Amino acid sequence: MKKPELLAPAGDLERLKIALLYGADAVYLGSSFNLRANADNFSLEEIKQGVEIAHSLNKKVYITVNIAMHNKEVEKIKDYLIKLDKINVDAIIVSDPAIIEIAKENTNLSIHLSTQASTLNKSAAEFWKNQGVERIVLARECTKEDIKDIKENVDIELEVFIHGAMCASYSGRCVLSNFLTNRDSNRGGCSQICRWDFKLYDKDKLLAGDKPFTFCTKDLSLARYIKDLTDIKVDSLKIEGRMRSIYYIATIVKTYRKIIDEYCNNKENYKYNLEYEEVLRKCANRDSIPQFFDHKFGKDRQYYNGRVEVTNQDFIGLVLKYDEKTKLAKIEQRNHFKINDKVQIFGPNEEFNLNLEEIYDEDMNKIEVVRHPKQIVYIKVPKPVETGWMMKCVDKQ
Repeated sequence: MKKPELLAPAGDLERLKIALLYGADAVYLGSSFNLRANADNFSLEEIKQGVEIAHSLNKKVYITVNIAMHNKEVEKIKDYLIKLDKINVDAIIVSDPAIIEIAKENTNLSIHLSTQASTLNKSAAEFWKNQGVERIVLARECTKEDIKDIKENVDIELEVFIHGAMCASYSGRCVLSNFLTNRDSNRGGCSQICRWDFKLYDKDKLLAGDKPFTFCTKDLSLARYIKDLTDIKVDSLKIEGRMRSIYYIATIVKTYRKIIDEYCNNKENYKYNLEYEEVLRKCANRDSIPQFFDHKFGKDRQYYNGRVEVTNQDFIGLVLKYDEKTKLAKIEQRNHFKINDKVQIFGPNEEFNLNLEEIYDEDMNKIEVVRHPKQIVYIKVPKPVETGWMMKCVDKQ
């Protein structure tokens, strides 16, 4: 059985390396002309480095060029696309038809159509194929039947979002941000109006609830539907989150890597592991649901009143180095931890629990608490660990 590609976000080079280490087959990232103006976008030199890293692992890099262009960008985009072609990126992700035309006339770049184009049906998919698009990132409002219908009727690669934040408007086509803050959602400046608190009125009557009104959607998770998407022969399964932490990227990618491999490697005896949903749930601060995929979209899939978003502080350290002779792991702190805390250390294919019985500072003095941001410490770890592995809290004392 052909495995679908697992596609992960990369907000910077560190997150690119983590995504690939933890099992992504490809990453997508932005530089100029993309919809994450607030992300740590890549320079052309960093894109080149990322491509070299990915290609050395036989993995791929896609560049988001999905801005809705104004006239001032048209003159600049050609040179940028030519540079991406020379760097040998594997594809560009676009939404503006003008960029498709410019890329076809001046480069050999593969073209993927962004979810911003809101492709929901086979006629639209056929249209974009005829424009030279090789892959379509489907609108996140597609149902299982929509996806299957397109795949069976149009010979084109399909990419589907399987996890992450959702927009309240049609696949991101929102103008509320422009109207209320003068920040253009379709040009990378979304101010996330849908997550603001509002006063709600019925004509002149204020409708008061326990908390202010919002219309924020819950997050997307299709973990239990990976089997269905694989059977439909979706080509790429995409995780949202170029502005998420390395802990989030590692955990989400690792979990979906397991789900995909478990199904594809043993289809006949496959049984979905519900424990994965708990892992995914703990990694984010909003509820996750199937959204439109299962036809059950309704008021229970939105946050209208009583939304709670608790910051996750489970991620407490990143492994920088390990000395097998001393059994000491060099750790970069990411959240507060101390002696006698119970932690889990995990890598791409392994995890184990550990009680923190000894902690040393950089001068090898014993300490009780690690509380300073990115503080470097050493801890005793009986089993070998590797650079890029992570430490999370299981139980604080």
